[in-house]
Amino acid sequence: MGITQRLKSSLPLFRRLTPLKSNTQTSPFPPHRSFTSSAPTKKDNGRLLTGATIGLIIAGGAYVSTVDEATFCGWLFSATKLVNPFFALLDPEVAHTLAVSAAARGWVPREKRPDPSILGLEVWGRKFSNPVGLAAGFDKNAEAVEGLLGLGFGFVEVGSVTPIPQEGNPKPRIFRLREELAIINRCGFNSEGIQAVAKRLGAQHGKRKLDETSNTSTAEGKPGGKAGPGILGVNLGKNKISEDAANDYVQGVHTLSQYADYLVINVSSPNTPGLRQLQGRKQLKDLVKKVQAARDEMQWGDEGPPPLLVKIAPDLSKQDLEDIAAVALALQVDGLIISNTTISRPDSVSQNPLSQEVGGLSGKPVFNLSTSVLREMYILTRGRIPLIGCGGVGSGEEAYKKIRSGATLVQLYTAFAYGGPALIPQIKAELAECLERDGYKSVNEAVGADCI
Repeated sequence: MGITQRLKSSLPLFRRLTPLKSNTQTSPFPPHRSFTSSAPTKKDNGRLLTGATIGLIIAGGAYVSTVDEATFCGWLFSATKLVNPFFALLDPEVAHTLAVSAAARGWVPREKRPDPSILGLEVWGRKFSNPVGLAAGFDKNAEAVEGLLGLGFGFVEVGSVTPIPQEGNPKPRIFRLREELAIINRCGFNSEGIQAVAKRLGAQHGKRKLDETSNTSTAEGKPGGKAGPGILGVNLGKNKISEDAANDYVQGVHTLSQYADYLVINVSSPNTPGLRQLQGRKQLKDLVKKVQAARDEMQWGDEGPPPLLVKIAPDLSKQDLEDIAAVALALQVDGLIISNTTISRPDSVSQNPLSQEVGGLSGKPVFNLSTSVLREMYILTRGRIPLIGCGGVGSGEEAYKKIRSGATLVQLYTAFAYGGPALIPQIKAELAECLERDGYKSVNEAVGADCI
């Protein structure tokens, strides 16, 4: 690709972002307390974004003519660090909305470099180019699947998606704990609903099929799934006002499973009243049976139905974990995601005034807690069920620790919110180095190494 073509591909960055609507609902939660100085104006933010964008384009234009595509790709990912300070100035939810919008419009780098071969693996009959995924909660409404997979994630999980649209909890509902590299959120399954998500995923699925038809010689044997070069997970939730949780998840299965490489029953968000009660032994067993039956009664081709996973909380007792493991083994659940956000407040965040906000804590302070639960669940399930380690991953070394603690795959979210796209190739490179350093030839060889 020549310099002219590369510059043309960057022109969409100049398009104007759509103004966001304000939310004037009255919050039932304690009033938000501000601990920052006066916020920059929209005009200031616009100047910062425009200046950063122009700087990237000019620098890129001067640079691309002297390097190969792989080097240029690496430069683009590194250059996104220049935009991170702009997003840090914005309200957390506004920044999140803009980030999703940018990915949806293709205003993010696209990974052109192949992943290290040591990171490739197969799970549930699906080929992953690497085990590093994006957790649910970032792209709640499947607006940016193609752009996010293009960043180089091995898989992306959208949702949580509820049957009918709902606003979620009143704003403000997302709080940054910058020094601790953490976030507290109480979003409450804000979702556009399964029909809106199905429409987007259906279009993406159709595009993928068309690409496969026109590139049959190159598509076969490559990692990827129903939505693109990576694997797509769909995380299902229940509506706040619903009195029949099982029916909500069944609706999600009937509507969205045809577009998913795997499905997730989310019973662990702390921001929907009563949801975590579904993790009880009897409640979970009844729920999983109904959802499995709904999936299995559908017509499936040679590839079979999508795997069904359950996402659990880190705030569980030893008995709770034993009960969940027993249900998972008895019903042959395809996988577990460990874990969701925590309602606890570790010592590392307790001195931050924002730690008193209601909601689930994610990010670096959750790493030890979630990894401990992960290790315990790997032992309880005797390594028979693939586990996805989620909670506090922000480096290749931390991803590696999750894998050694029993995770076959890992997910991140909060670290991505702080570090941006440049973090993804960094984590993959570091993870490959960790595996090679300890003499492993694949990710699978390292799974559960610390649990023996």
